[in-house]
Amino acid sequence: MPNPNESPAVQSMRKEQAEQRKQARRGELDKAIEDTFPASDPVSITHTSIPAGRSDVEAAERVKREPDPTALDQEYPLVDQVLRSSGRDHEELRALQKEAGRIAESASELASGTARLAKAEAKSFVEDLEDRIRRQPLTAAAIVAGIAFVFGATR
Repeated sequence: MPNPNESPAVQSMRKEQAEQRKQARRGELDKAIEDTFPASDPVSITHTSIPAGRSDVEAAERVKREPDPTALDQEYPLVDQVLRSSGRDHEELRALQKEAGRIAESASELASGTARLAKAEAKSFVEDLEDRIRRQPLTAAAIVAGIAFVFGATR
C-alpha cells in the first residue's frame, strides 16, 4: 500500500523496484524450468564433429617419433640387414618401396573415384525422385501420408 506521505517520485521508484524484483524472480524460474525440462529425457552429451587431434599425448608423441612407412626416401636398417643377408641389394628395396607407393596411390585414386561415383549416383537418384514428384504430386503426397501413418501406428 503506497504511503500518502511519500512523494510521487518515491512511489514510482518503489513500484519500479518491485517490478524489477518480480522480473528477476520470474527470470530465475524460467531459467530453472528450461534447465530441467523435460525432466524425463536422458541427459545428452554434445560433441563437435570437427576432429581436434589425439587426446592421448603419449600416443601422439609415439606416432611422431615413428618413421613414416609410406615415405620412399627413408632408411630401414632392419630391412636392409635382412636383404643384405639374403643377397638382395639396396636398389631392389627401393624398387619395392616405389611399387608400394604406386599401389597406395592407386588405391587412393580408386577410393576417391568410388566416392565421386557414389555421390553422382545419389545426386542422380535425388533428381529422378524430384522429377517424379513434380510429375505426380498427388501420388507422392499419398505415399508420404501412407508412410507417415504406418510410422505413427508402429510408434
